[in-house]
Amino acid sequence: MSIRTLAARTIVAARVATASPLRLAVRGYATAGRRYTKDHEWVVVSEDGKIGTMGITDYAAKALGDVVFVELPEVGKSVAIKDTIGAVESVKAASDIYAPISGEIVEANEALEAESGLINESPFDQGWLCKIKISNEAELEALLDEAAYLKLTSE
Repeated sequence: MSIRTLAARTIVAARVATASPLRLAVRGYATAGRRYTKDHEWVVVSEDGKIGTMGITDYAAKALGDVVFVELPEVGKSVAIKDTIGAVESVKAASDIYAPISGEIVEANEALEAESGLINESPFDQGWLCKIKISNEAELEALLDEAAYLKLTSE
């Protein structure tokens, strides 16, 4: 089951639990400066524009529940956009992680091997998954900005 499928199942519960779509934004499901996929991965580009740090969103982390295992991508591996690069297992489900951009994996967050719960605690900071040397900057333009991602998660 993909993160998108799992997240879609939780949208109904989120609508019932919240009186307004704006509450989703207040909970921090998106963060400025990042680009997002419809499958709930995020990427933020380094100042020099060469490296993209990526992970799964707070929205996906909450939908998954407590993360108990993370399969990290292999450093040195070349990936194309939407390639499966790893997986996240939680108490609820296992979900594949997809590359939001094409490039080469240059670093994996090894801290997640010892403490996979960092994804739940800090998905945009300490819970990042990997860094990708960007091979096609144009792919970034096809990703969702914050406003589009917030709209997606509130529908």
